[in-house]
Amino acid sequence: MLYKIIVAIKAQEDLKALLKSEPNSYKKAIALIKELQEHPREGRGKPTLKKYDLAGCYARKISEKHRLVYSIEEDIITVHVLSACGHYDDK
Repeated sequence: MLYKIIVAIKAQEDLKALLKSEPNSYKKAIALIKELQEHPREGRGKPTLKKYDLAGCYARKISEKHRLVYSIEEDIITVHVLSACGHYDDK
């Protein structure tokens, strides 16, 4: 079963910024997003379920500085990519 991937406008902007400033991080982010289609809860980037302000969201490590933050909707088999740049609230 493949999950549908929806990339939020903010995440699209984050990816554009990564492409310009950190091409290697951009490539890794794209690879992680592709991986989300098959298994959003496991795989590269150490997926972790977040707490507090990000409760219910997952995050995967793109680099020491950046995280891919996303949520999963099982009932409609969808992954929403929320952000792809920065480390949670340090922007």
